[in-house]
Amino acid sequence: MLEDAKLDDNNAANGSNEQQSFVTSFVSRGTTYATSLFWQPLRNSDDPYTEIAEAAENILEGADLFALRKGKSPQFGLCISSQGYKRGVKAAAIGLMNALPDASSVLAVFKVNTGWWYVCIRNDIILSDGDMLFVNEEEAKEQFTSMLAVPDWQYKIAPAEWNIEDAKEINVDGFLIASSRDSLQKVHALRGTKLLVVLTVATIAAIWLLSTVVSLIFSAKPQRPIVAPVAIKKIQAPVAPPEPKPWESLRRPDQILAFCYQGVQDLVTISTPGWHIGGITCSPEGLVTSWRMEIGRLSWIDKALETSGLTFSNRSISPNGTEVLASVPMPNIDTFNSPPKLNGVDLVNTINDLFQGLQMPVSLNSQTWTSPQNKVYKYVGFSFSSKHNPMVWIDLLTKFSGLTINLIKYDTNTNSWYYEGAIYVL
Repeated sequence: MLEDAKLDDNNAANGSNEQQSFVTSFVSRGTTYATSLFWQPLRNSDDPYTEIAEAAENILEGADLFALRKGKSPQFGLCISSQGYKRGVKAAAIGLMNALPDASSVLAVFKVNTGWWYVCIRNDIILSDGDMLFVNEEEAKEQFTSMLAVPDWQYKIAPAEWNIEDAKEINVDGFLIASSRDSLQKVHALRGTKLLVVLTVATIAAIWLLSTVVSLIFSAKPQRPIVAPVAIKKIQAPVAPPEPKPWESLRRPDQILAFCYQGVQDLVTISTPGWHIGGITCSPEGLVTSWRMEIGRLSWIDKALETSGLTFSNRSISPNGTEVLASVPMPNIDTFNSPPKLNGVDLVNTINDLFQGLQMPVSLNSQTWTSPQNKVYKYVGFSFSSKHNPMVWIDLLTKFSGLTINLIKYDTNTNSWYYEGAIYVL
């Protein structure tokens, strides 16, 4: 059926209702907390700011603020001030981890004044999509329930009306513990040695300027004033270079789909008696999964990972030694220029018609992204579940110009796939 699907354009008369699916902060007892940060592991604790600056340029384009979490698994969260983030606002995810110092795996949704705050922390690591403040309750609940299949959560926190087994409701007011060091900072601020050098140069320049002025005052001969008309100079503001459009350097979606499929195949072939693999999450940065011990020993899975032939960017073991979380980096992905060809209404109608022909449900939402130079770009976010692997979807999805693949999840229990991405529109 997939091979016979056709992408026919439909003329549309109805407009699209653009709505932001998440917000960036909430207020608890008069304190504003920042949420929906993009979290990444920190590999160089000795020089974190260089690594953070590189990530802001290469991973999250336009990111100019970050929060730094120290500890046994240091991380940093990136965000973009033009989306509403402000310097000095405390990071909510760090405040939650400070409030639960004995917990390394937390799955939670808190009902706050601006929506439903979803948090997913696994083996002391905030997942890259594990800090989201949803406007829509159903989206928050869907994200929460999708992670319930992963075992051994130390804390399950959810609104009481959801009736989630073993989950308890916690009021976030007064619960978070965050200090000034857990606040958002500028990515390119002067710090440490650089700041000392700047202050030293400024001091030397000030002393030289003062001595020059004093010397001129006491040694210069008085001169007769000369009165002459002074031409008014027109000062032209520097013209900023043209800002590249987001679709001019998109990561190749066909490569992401192919690499995710191959990565999942490599991970599921790691078989160890007594150890069960959980769900696998793939993003343009890499793949993440976990293994849980039912019987056996920790050394068994450790040896299986060592002899698998895969390169792991991160491996962590739960305190009781019964669960191993591992991540595999994504190979280098090419970029290309893929300008949009449809407006939002035509694209939504085209995708709906395609999935109706396939007899499959699809979730669509129209959103906007504001660039650092305050240019607004429109895109349509999409998500769907399927029994077909990414290689089957390559030909269909890559027919859309301006396509990005943000997330792919594989359920090892049901052998089903979940896809999430966006398509830029005119």
